[in-house]
Amino acid sequence: MTSTTPTLFTRRGQLYRRHCSANASFEEVAGAAVVCRYAETDDEARLAKHLAIADLSTLPRAGLKGAGAPGWLEAQGVQLPNRANQSRRNADGSLIARLSSTEFLILADLVTKATLTSILQERLSLEAPQGVYSLPRGDSHCWFAITGASAASMLAKLCGVDLRTHKFGEREIAQTSLARSNAIIVRNDFATTPGFLVLSDVSVTEYLWDSLLDAMLEFDGQPVGIAALRVLEGAEQRLQQ
Repeated sequence: MTSTTPTLFTRRGQLYRRHCSANASFEEVAGAAVVCRYAETDDEARLAKHLAIADLSTLPRAGLKGAGAPGWLEAQGVQLPNRANQSRRNADGSLIARLSSTEFLILADLVTKATLTSILQERLSLEAPQGVYSLPRGDSHCWFAITGASAASMLAKLCGVDLRTHKFGEREIAQTSLARSNAIIVRNDFATTPGFLVLSDVSVTEYLWDSLLDAMLEFDGQPVGIAALRVLEGAEQRLQQ
């Protein structure tokens, strides 16, 4: 389902009014409104290869922590990163980010064929395993994707961590300050296009979005919808399956 009216969907992100003012069209993902594309942009995939930002804040995600979390996740068939501040793709396409030895963040894929987030949350509610605690990441954090050859240069204006691709490797995680706000930054390329996933406290959603857009002006960056990211990733074929 695609619509220019996000109020038709069950859930909307904090920025939906901003997106509406930019003539965005929305699609439904797991009952939530996600920007599909902006009407005034001719070729968002081309823009995303240079520098772009997408709001993914309503996509499914989950969090777990506790001494029993690693063992319980492995018992569910989840492939864990070897150490803290690393991430890896699970077999179903979801991204597993290890924030510490006992804390994990699970992000859905762009076409949400991955069902791991909902499966884990359901099993946790039924099993209540000892030493495993659920974290409501879907409500506590905003989630942006920043893509393009100029992404690291733009982020250097707001973050002290060297995020250049030859220094900050694929799947690495930085838990740092971004625009004076605490943030989780995951290096996540979209095929051959450099990319970063940014998560921060929901209370700074509008401030962080505006700060990133302001920093992008120097590099001619623009917002794009999830459709452009799928094109970069080659995920549009999976969407039709």
